Amino acid sequence: MKKFMMAALGGTIAGAVLSTQVAAPLMAQETKQPETVYQQLDLFGDIFEKIRQDYVEPVDSKKLIEAAINGMLSSLDPHSSYLPPDDYADMRVQTRGSFGGLGIEVTQEDGFVKVVSPMDGTPAAEAGIKSGDFITAVDGESLMGMSLDQAVDKMRGPVGSEITITLVREGEQEPFDVTLTRDTIKLTAVRGRHDGNTVILRITTFNDQTYPNLEDSIKKQVAEIGGMDKVDGFIIDLRNNPGGLLTQAIKVADAFLDKGEIVSTRGRNPQDSERFNATPGDQADGKPIVVLINGGSASASEIVTGALQDHHRAIVVGTKSFGKGSVQTVMPIQGEGAMRLTTARYYTPSGRSIQSLGIAPDVVVPQPDQPKADQKAEDDKAAHQMTSEADLKGAITNDSMTEDEKKQAEDERAKAEDAAKRRLDDFQMSYAVDLIKGLAALAPEMQGEKAAAAPATTDETKKN
Repeated sequence: MKKFMMAALGGTIAGAVLSTQVAAPLMAQETKQPETVYQQLDLFGDIFEKIRQDYVEPVDSKKLIEAAINGMLSSLDPHSSYLPPDDYADMRVQTRGSFGGLGIEVTQEDGFVKVVSPMDGTPAAEAGIKSGDFITAVDGESLMGMSLDQAVDKMRGPVGSEITITLVREGEQEPFDVTLTRDTIKLTAVRGRHDGNTVILRITTFNDQTYPNLEDSIKKQVAEIGGMDKVDGFIIDLRNNPGGLLTQAIKVADAFLDKGEIVSTRGRNPQDSERFNATPGDQADGKPIVVLINGGSASASEIVTGALQDHHRAIVVGTKSFGKGSVQTVMPIQGEGAMRLTTARYYTPSGRSIQSLGIAPDVVVPQPDQPKADQKAEDDKAAHQMTSEADLKGAITNDSMTEDEKKQAEDERAKAEDAAKRRLDDFQMSYAVDLIKGLAALAPEMQGEKAAAAPATTDETKKN
């Protein structure tokens, strides 16, 4: 009790000394600052009343106040905003993995609505909307001057209804229209498959289902290949993944890390900083990992990529990521709405912030434009017309190969041709698969070198 009293007293004395030293300036600030704030609030009230009384048409007071609140938040940065009750309910549904809409993630840049990424298997993806496209109009109505939430509201509507959006795309001389049909967007957060002995994990978003989907996908694909011993490596495809829940990003990164920091967040006040570390256990069992990213990989995707890159656990392939290095906190407020406020920046394990910079891949691999249908047909025709020695009349046979060896060679050639076709469909993925194969082929040699470099353990050395 005496110790407590002394501690309290010490605090009182320190406070008294501090107040003596800075009381005058603080009092001046405290009298000046509230007066300015109150004056500004009075100004807001005056303008509000003028609009209600004198605007050319009657206005809805509630909508006017919501617009003012949203304007205040959106003036801070592109990701802070006011969520009316309906939007807040939609957001909570989205994080559970199912919602209605076009399947498109957007942000605002210099007053324009910019596509961060289309989501796999949605109307936006099927219509060919690309990351980096700008949406300038919806059903012929310009989006200029609208807030991001207002623009999103324009794109929402009943499932099954049509919508026409006007796009501006780099490389296209004129804006063009795309007509889509709104649908119920049911996201499978992780889709697993395998290419040969390489496990491919396509992560489309970070919602409540992401980590459970990831675990299931890994187990299923490893079992189909025949066990972890036969797996060459893993590809984590985060292209066009706009992000989502921070907690899920941490869990996904932790799935492939045994130890060390995953991410840290630093807010305005030092005491609000947080650090998240990996727990023991690598679900990839130390196998090589390639992470695929592009300009549509944002936020939580960049957290996972940055953690695996900084720990040298994965090779990052593709193009520079989006560069969203901020954390938003959703705060429920009165009236069943919410406020989405940027409260922190996040930092990768090496201490770098990727805000507005993005993550640079270890190996830059652009995705080439798809060849036009007529050009592809010409290329296929030319390939079939090419001849080899075996096609020539009277060519002598190969006497050094058995029939089984010839069959094996034919199978390998067929695989090589399939790989060539895959490069046309998805060059970045093909590059990643080839890289995993190369790393897997190199792994036994590296293990052999390590064993040779290690001191031999013999009976004689044991005695010493």
